[in-house]
Amino acid sequence: MDPLYQNRLHVTRREFFGKSAAGIGTAALSSLLNRDASAAVTPVGGLPNLPHFAPKAKRVIYLFQNGAPTHCDLFDYKPKLQELHGKPLPSGYADGKRFSTMTGKADGKLMLAPVEPFRQHGESGAWVSDFLPHTAQIADKLCFVKSMHTDAVNHAPAIQFLLSGGELPGRPTIGAWLTYGLGAETDSLPSFVVMTSISKGTSCGQIFYDFYWGSGFLPSKYQGVKFRGTGDPVLYISNPNGMSRDMRRDWLDDISQINELKLQEFGDPEIATRISQYEMAFKMQTSVPELTDLGGETKQTLDMYGPGVDEPGTFAHNCLMARKLVERGTRFVQLMHAGWDQHNSITTELYNQCRDTDKASAALIQDLDRLGLLDETLVIWGGEFGRTPFIQGDINNRVRWGRDHHPYAFTVWMAGGGIKPGITYGASDDLGVNAVENKVHVHDLQATLMHQMGIDHEKLTYKFQGRQFRLTDVHGEVVHDILA
Repeated sequence: MDPLYQNRLHVTRREFFGKSAAGIGTAALSSLLNRDASAAVTPVGGLPNLPHFAPKAKRVIYLFQNGAPTHCDLFDYKPKLQELHGKPLPSGYADGKRFSTMTGKADGKLMLAPVEPFRQHGESGAWVSDFLPHTAQIADKLCFVKSMHTDAVNHAPAIQFLLSGGELPGRPTIGAWLTYGLGAETDSLPSFVVMTSISKGTSCGQIFYDFYWGSGFLPSKYQGVKFRGTGDPVLYISNPNGMSRDMRRDWLDDISQINELKLQEFGDPEIATRISQYEMAFKMQTSVPELTDLGGETKQTLDMYGPGVDEPGTFAHNCLMARKLVERGTRFVQLMHAGWDQHNSITTELYNQCRDTDKASAALIQDLDRLGLLDETLVIWGGEFGRTPFIQGDINNRVRWGRDHHPYAFTVWMAGGGIKPGITYGASDDLGVNAVENKVHVHDLQATLMHQMGIDHEKLTYKFQGRQFRLTDVHGEVVHDILA
């Protein structure tokens, strides 16, 4: 959308509030008093004529695995990799390929067999490593895309590329685009929520940069709200000592009136953001404590997610929070779990990563299915790229085995939200080096996600610095073959 058109919308809004004696504060209070804090409401905000067509999914949970899980050891079974263990990478596989500076040229690198055996599971016969026994149990609910590939070879650019369509910070991320285009389904919780976690004791965690959930050049009201893993999930959600809820309401009403005057004077969308965020924060004083209270969950449900479910800041806890958030109308939940960057610890720390994420990931799918939410919730599990089929380190020192960054082939899995269950789509070559069959680029994944949410990725644009931007830039094709 053109920002000038957006400003004209603000003018109409200002005129409306200028004629309203009570202003936004009283309107928000009335809304709060007449609606349960956890209830979903008619979508608010968003752009006219969106969605472009009937969506298959109403919400998305992205289980993002920072650091790049190794496709060779988890999902992409290659018998030839076992046969060539300890032998040099055959010629022709990596010709002209760019790897990280830690690898340099791949010539002469020794092939590394999977650390744990693979087995086929379910009626679909999907190959899953013994590293992931719980994921294996739900294989028939999943769609494995084994032909993913990307452009970036280092973590931060690759993560930003997958989440925003550009390698440099400053572009809106997926959750921001969805909130901008479709609006919110609830006015008591953010439409875009982020939670982070990391396995305890890991030596290969990645930094969680704020731009991974940023709004870029979109107004900042569309950026993700990060829920913390310690203390209050949101800073300053509790009133200070001596301030009652009524006092807080009166205080916010006065500030809203002042901000409204400034909005009329300057027309700055960031002032409108400030007004709406103050109101959201007030409502979250009620909705967030209710959200984080696990008292209403059965022991069976808690046990399903694993032993860390009652510990804020763990991946298991965040998965349960993700389910509770989408139940209450949050449109996009982005979980980010770090620790997959195993350059020299694949025989040690990979076990920890799988232990901390496998059971909870499977439980989330089962829980959503149990509650009838999976059909309308798209769940995606994966990282920013894969890891090299050849070793990084000394083949004779098993304890220090590792794999380097690998953008040319990796695997993600998807479930729910109108995606075909129980299928494997695409393939890499016989060593897992290159995607060769039904290749799916990062932009194709983004286009497919948007399509399932009822958005034509080529039509949702925003004019910035003289050109129309979109999530997929000038690329991306919807992967229709995986759609139910």
